Amino acid sequence: MQLPPPSTQETILLSLAFLSWFIQFWFLLKRVRPLAFYKASTNVSSFKEPVSVVICAKNEADNLRRFLPSIMEQDYPDFQVVVVNDASEDDTELVLAELKSKHPHLYYTSIPIDQKFSHGKKLALTIGIKAARFPYLLLTDADCRPLSQQWLKTMAQGFSKTETALILGFGAYEKHKGFANLLQRYDTFFVALQYLGFALSGKPYMGVGRNLAYTKKLFTEHKGVSQHAHLLSGDDDLFVQQHASKSNTHIEISPKAHTLSQAVSTLKKWRQQKARHLSTATHYRKSLRLELGLEPVSRQILFASSVVLIFFNTFASIALVLLGLRLLLLLTLWHKVAGLLNQGKLYWSVLIFDWLHPWLLLWASLENRNKSKRNQWK
Repeated sequence: MQLPPPSTQETILLSLAFLSWFIQFWFLLKRVRPLAFYKASTNVSSFKEPVSVVICAKNEADNLRRFLPSIMEQDYPDFQVVVVNDASEDDTELVLAELKSKHPHLYYTSIPIDQKFSHGKKLALTIGIKAARFPYLLLTDADCRPLSQQWLKTMAQGFSKTETALILGFGAYEKHKGFANLLQRYDTFFVALQYLGFALSGKPYMGVGRNLAYTKKLFTEHKGVSQHAHLLSGDDDLFVQQHASKSNTHIEISPKAHTLSQAVSTLKKWRQQKARHLSTATHYRKSLRLELGLEPVSRQILFASSVVLIFFNTFASIALVLLGLRLLLLLTLWHKVAGLLNQGKLYWSVLIFDWLHPWLLLWASLENRNKSKRNQWK
């Protein structure tokens, strides 16, 4: 049976499918492949310079009681932990005082509650960094815990290279049952694929405050976060984007250097959290916004055009081949990255979220329209 010649619409759809497929392949090979085949140096560094760990805490009494001891007990010769109690209304002050009596290398300071003065995390971060005694800084959050006693030592090794001023680490979320948890862990994995892959391909643009290191000199020479102090978010991604370069940025993805954070319990909470993270995207460089936006858009175009082509049947086999080749490459690369980041079989969830994830991000970004929900940084 001979099929009728393709229509103009089918030809246009096939062209769109090929174009979007090439964009997808370029992204996977250019941005993801360097991370998938990344081999960290096996040379043991002798870097043992003092490090200051900086943590901002707002109403985090329970988390500080649970997680701060694992940071205080890190296997490292000389370090301090600086905690900024940011106008907390719970027992944060009491918990810190109790921990201070047990750990002399803990230093904490408090921002008083002031109903007339509203501020975000960046003030607490700036105060914490100014209070830090040592030239090398390691940042994490109060609801995070290191996955090993070598977290500090492993993250700091990147500073053994004199040109290194920024170290990008990986912070995962706890695994629980439920769709919201799977979505948060998938989204975190996807974001890590991007910022770590971009950094390895010579275009670092962000890090995550859950596990990030940089020099105090870098922070002070560029006047900290003053360039975007008017924004509640961006203390990690915008700071890294403005000051990271191919030569001064190092990534550290050893499992010993990972942190683990508490996961959200509901889809609503994920949406609110993700909305805060997305609120800084409009302040990224135009070229970066274009590339980061082109990836999900081309993915949706590939899916939509392929489905229509399969329905028309004229180019069904070609559409299936394009989808199959992309999926094969994607699963191969994601499988390798999941192994490096100790994420097990999480990469299989791409079968659920590959199409759905961009729409969930769009849904989360709409949350930013409700400005009344932007009054907290945590």
